[in-house]
Amino acid sequence: MSDSVIMLRRNFKHVTRNPTTVFNAVLFPVVLMLMFVYVFGDAFDVGADYVDYATPGLMLLAIVYGLSGTSTAVASDMTKGIINRFKVMDVSRGAVLTGHVTTTIATNLVAVAAIVGVAFALGFRSAGGWLDWLGVLGLVLLTSFATAWLTIALGLAAKTVETAGIATVPLIMLPFFSSAIVPADKMGPGIREFAEYQPFTPIIETLRGLLNGTPQMGDAIAAIAWCVAIALVGYLWATATFKKRA
Repeated sequence: MSDSVIMLRRNFKHVTRNPTTVFNAVLFPVVLMLMFVYVFGDAFDVGADYVDYATPGLMLLAIVYGLSGTSTAVASDMTKGIINRFKVMDVSRGAVLTGHVTTTIATNLVAVAAIVGVAFALGFRSAGGWLDWLGVLGLVLLTSFATAWLTIALGLAAKTVETAGIATVPLIMLPFFSSAIVPADKMGPGIREFAEYQPFTPIIETLRGLLNGTPQMGDAIAAIAWCVAIALVGYLWATATFKKRA
């Protein structure tokens, strides 16, 4: 635990000292929210105020936009020799990975909090009770945990820092092909089916239901199942790659 706390402090300092990482993780999702609500919002027929519809999807966008910083930080650790120094210092190998996971989750919580705060300022209103908001927090944490492990695995698999950043692009783009911006049933053939069955759509729909006070059990089960599957794949891949490379 002490090693993990030290790694958390180290990684968090790296994040705060890198303005680009802070912008991608926190400020850029806020810019996207302002753009979608004020520029494109009236063009979408979603059956409700657009800020109410878009907030859950933008919460997920806030989570994934910070992932490139995680993958590049992991790749940097693996390519610049710091792991060998940790081995000499007898630092727990597990702490290196859990430090990145914890830092990613903390950054995501800040980004999601910023999105929710801006959403309320733009007129967002939630019909969910405190239990629904606890469910939102739990799902945000679970999604952050799952995507963090998968991103760490991508960073470990990358040969250079530059390719590590590129490796997260599919994860960053995936919410745009979900129900985050517009309902899936309003999309064209092919992309509609993809949006309905990809992993981020049930997560977004579960968040949307909780914030509206009308959670759907089917969406929640699918969202949790996807998060568990992604976390398991990411964890096994990351630990196996780390043992091989470190």
